[in-house]
Amino acid sequence: MTVKEHILALLDSNKGEYFSGEEIAVQLSVTRSAVWKAIKSLQTDGYSIQAVTNKGYSMSPQTDILSASAISKYLDTQGQKLRVEVFKTISSTNEAVKNLASNGEAEGKVILSEEQTAGRGRMGRKFFSPPGTGIYMSILLRPKLSATDSALLTTCAAVAVALSIESVSGKETQIKWVNDVFMEGKKVCGILTEASVSLENGWLDYAVLGIGINVVLPSEGFPNDLTEIATTVISENNPYGDLRNRLVAEVLNHFMRYYEHLTDRLFLSEYKKRLISLGEPVTVIKDNEQRKATAIDIDDDCHLKVRYENGDEEYLSSGEVSIKI
Repeated sequence: MTVKEHILALLDSNKGEYFSGEEIAVQLSVTRSAVWKAIKSLQTDGYSIQAVTNKGYSMSPQTDILSASAISKYLDTQGQKLRVEVFKTISSTNEAVKNLASNGEAEGKVILSEEQTAGRGRMGRKFFSPPGTGIYMSILLRPKLSATDSALLTTCAAVAVALSIESVSGKETQIKWVNDVFMEGKKVCGILTEASVSLENGWLDYAVLGIGINVVLPSEGFPNDLTEIATTVISENNPYGDLRNRLVAEVLNHFMRYYEHLTDRLFLSEYKKRLISLGEPVTVIKDNEQRKATAIDIDDDCHLKVRYENGDEEYLSSGEVSIKI
């Protein structure tokens, strides 16, 4: 770790406490000038660090900038096994993790960024990823899982996000099949799972689980095309401090608990009870055609059972279709 990274970890883990420049310098075996330069660099990066004569340096408890050290504070034993790295800006966290996976990176790498310049959702759609207001995160997984069971990763992640949002906000969430998390009728989270499959045996070589959550409203608001369909975890200015770091850790903790026993499908009951569409009319979009149907049920593989207007029934795979509700 660099001097800057050490100081960030120290102040981030002890928000509101003061450390003198001399104290930090001795602890890190560096000069006070090196400490001062690192503090200035952190302030330039946006960290709210106070410098008070005869007291030293302290990070404001209201600071809500993503950092590996801040996230680590809230990770449980299972979550601590993950290797978290945070970027200020990146084109796409999924692309970054896919590159690592292709080069042999082990399972458990997590990349986050304060913003994405080329964030993607399902079906090639762009994912709005402005700086400092959301969570844009990708996890590298190497599960012993067949391609046909890969939907379990996405649906499991949706439940992890839903439970985590409910924990930090106190509000209810819903899930739109397959992987969108909603609050009060609007989308708050999208999940994109991409995988490399062995042609020899049909099992996953690796999977990249991308999660994008709208946490607070950007100062300029949502673009016009998202205003009526998107929302945020909290509607007011963030009064909590460290909200995004806590939410990241909650998601990772919940996900890893389920992931450890993924094929046991322990998350399925939580998924079903939040599913928006069951018993409701939907429009099935398949091969550029649209058909009206009613959503009937979810099977153990997270396929959606629908009944068309002519009485025909079908189980839908997430890779084949989309639905409108």
